[in-house]
Amino acid sequence: MSSEPRQRVVITGDGPHLVEGPVEIVLPDGSRTVSERPVTALCVCYRSTLYPICDTSHRRRRRPTRPETPEEPS
Repeated sequence: MSSEPRQRVVITGDGPHLVEGPVEIVLPDGSRTVSERPVTALCVCYRSTLYPICDTSHRRRRRPTRPETPEEPS
C-alpha cells in the first residue's frame, strides 16, 4: 500500500468529472496540463474551449431528458 494520499474523482453523471487536489492531466496525444486548483472539473462532453478543463460549455446546450423507468410494484 502506498503512503501517498489518494486523489478523489467524483463522477457526476450530468456534467464534468471532479478531481480533488492538484492534478496533472495527460491526454492521448501525450500533451500534459497541470491544475493547481483544490477541485478541477474535467470536461467529458468535448465542448470546452479549455479542454480538458471544463468551462461549463455543456450548460449552453440542453441534454435530452432521461427516460423514466416505470416504478416497480410493491
